Amino acid sequence: MAATPENPASATPRRKPGRHRGEGQWAVGHFTPLNGNEQFKKDDDGLNVRTRIETIYSKRGFDSIDPNDLRGRMRWWGLYTQRRQGIDGGKTAILEPEELDDEYFMLRVRVDGGRLTTEQLRVIGEISQEFARGTADLTDRQNIQYHWIRIEDVPEIWNRLEAVGLSTTEACGDTPRVILGSPVAGIAADEIIDGTPAIDEIHRRFIGNPAFSNLPRKFKTAVSGSPQLDVAHEINDIAFVGVEHPEHGPGFDVWVGGGLSTNPKLGVRLGTWVPLDEVPDVFEGVISIFRDYGYRRLRTRARLKFLVADWGPEKFRQVLQDEYLKRELLDGPAPEQPKDVWRDHLGVHRQNDGRFYVGFAPRVGRVDGATLSKIAELAETHGSSRLRTTAEQKLIVLDVAEDRVDSLVSGLEALGLKVNASPFRRGTMACTGIEFCKLAIVETKARGASLIDELERRIPEFDEPITININGCPNSCARIQVADIGLKGQLVLDSEGNQVEGFQVHLGGALGLEAGFGRKVRGLKVTSAELPDYVERVLTRFQAERTEGERFAAWTARASEEALS
Repeated sequence: MAATPENPASATPRRKPGRHRGEGQWAVGHFTPLNGNEQFKKDDDGLNVRTRIETIYSKRGFDSIDPNDLRGRMRWWGLYTQRRQGIDGGKTAILEPEELDDEYFMLRVRVDGGRLTTEQLRVIGEISQEFARGTADLTDRQNIQYHWIRIEDVPEIWNRLEAVGLSTTEACGDTPRVILGSPVAGIAADEIIDGTPAIDEIHRRFIGNPAFSNLPRKFKTAVSGSPQLDVAHEINDIAFVGVEHPEHGPGFDVWVGGGLSTNPKLGVRLGTWVPLDEVPDVFEGVISIFRDYGYRRLRTRARLKFLVADWGPEKFRQVLQDEYLKRELLDGPAPEQPKDVWRDHLGVHRQNDGRFYVGFAPRVGRVDGATLSKIAELAETHGSSRLRTTAEQKLIVLDVAEDRVDSLVSGLEALGLKVNASPFRRGTMACTGIEFCKLAIVETKARGASLIDELERRIPEFDEPITININGCPNSCARIQVADIGLKGQLVLDSEGNQVEGFQVHLGGALGLEAGFGRKVRGLKVTSAELPDYVERVLTRFQAERTEGERFAAWTARASEEALS
């Protein structure tokens, strides 16, 4: 019998009314803020906080800052409060934000495409020394981060940065973050296509644009025409990867929905080929989908990767075409497997104009303002005015004449910056860690630097590509799931039952066209003190058991748990 108003008993039982309010998607009419972050963004655009910083907070001091600005909107201008000194990792998840906050800030400087001039690097170094106690870390997003910044000094820092064409605009927050670019764009001899014009146009049209300053969460972008796939395209919200179309020539393959953190997902191909001049329009379409359809109810599900996972690439492409671009996109090929297992551009390489670029490695991205100023001077002395940051916490000097390469290399090595680096110096990455980060549980930078030194001393003959990524918490800023050896900071028990700093171990992750997440061996955790012993042990076993040409990730996939422990 059919259900009717007169015969409700025969109807399909109704679900009990609940309180589910959808995912907070604007495109389906859910405009009411469903959490505190959405509320403060609705109350006032994060871009507007700059005026308050310049006219009120910098004059009245830290205590005058509104809490929603302090822990929210100030991120739109690259400012995070840093961790109060002396708070151990066991209290990270226990204390309230105001108890963790120090009265100093981390300030992130955007370096879109990784492009710097020597003049810009010199100013970055001067600001570091004058306002940031010498700090100036290189990040795996090609940015530079200061610490110990006082709110009183922020307007002057902005003035100096902006005078040389740099900014902190939307370096953090629920915004389009820095645009990763190939650090050898426009100069590499093997480049498929130079994505620099697209990066510049995306920056011009969308960075600081109020139409895109209230996204559900952060939005990460990468553009590279290098066959080395050098911008970690698989873990960005949107990535444009250089490919050669058999009919239309060089252009870009489009990937969406990548991201790590506590719920990692690799990006997926939309299967479309986009010419250089259409990249900004496709970017606008994808970021608009995220703004309009992205999940805003729960912060833990507010990244684009969750929408892409629910929709799938076919529906995502269809919505992009039908609702935003109003046209069909061309189908296109996937990128080819890179020939070089290293994608950091370290060493000396010939450019397409006959000159050379020189890539070099500090330890785990840790540098200081004085060193950056010396690098700028050294580059200029050797005829260069251009440098690049990389997505691997490295630096590159461009445009060096052949007869000046050896002298430059010697100068860099004298600063402790390795051009001919060991696999450990080359492949170890670390996030900020407990030294400054309010989310961290363990120390990372010093731990990574000492691990490099220990491994170079203990197994100097090791010459295989290896990545060792060290993270201070589960959020994976240092990409632990896609490293050969990924180390997730947590508190563990030592042999005497004491709670100490340590790491959960992920093994065999990778990026590239064979990208995948590392394997977690049941119960495999190491204390910080045991870390050099553990890494030495597992790498020595790899050397003994590997087949000819076998990479570490492949070995870990077949190795026994005993061999990995």
